[in-house]
Amino acid sequence: MPMSELIANLCVVQEVVSVDDFIRLRRISGLSPRPRAAVVKGLPRSLYGVFIRVDAPSIKQQTIAMGRVVGDGALNFEIVDVAVDPEYQGQGLGREIMQQIMNYLEQEAPSGAYITLMADVPALYDKFGFKLSRPESEGMYMIKQ
Repeated sequence: MPMSELIANLCVVQEVVSVDDFIRLRRISGLSPRPRAAVVKGLPRSLYGVFIRVDAPSIKQQTIAMGRVVGDGALNFEIVDVAVDPEYQGQGLGREIMQQIMNYLEQEAPSGAYITLMADVPALYDKFGFKLSRPESEGMYMIKQ
């Protein structure tokens, strides 16, 4: 699909993505898989979600990008699950997802709120004012076995 036709057929939806689309987008974009039962339980607990879908008559309607915000809604907000279908990467969709998330945070996060993320693509997040925490601190994680 030519870029001009793609842009004309994109729909930004400010909702949490469906379970099936969440699992599919994580898989095809190279993010780690998440257990379906946890996805079913976790997605409704999101503070905010946004996704982009293609609504073109020439192709099947499909979700091609997503992102979420989780946290306590006052002190801590974490940007998670930002993913773009590889067929549509490099066309500004990740940037659009992040802009929608930043618009939400501008309205909802109080002054002094801590906003974090794990940066798979640091250059994308730099554009929105995020900085690496090094050397003051190191990000850490664990996956429960």
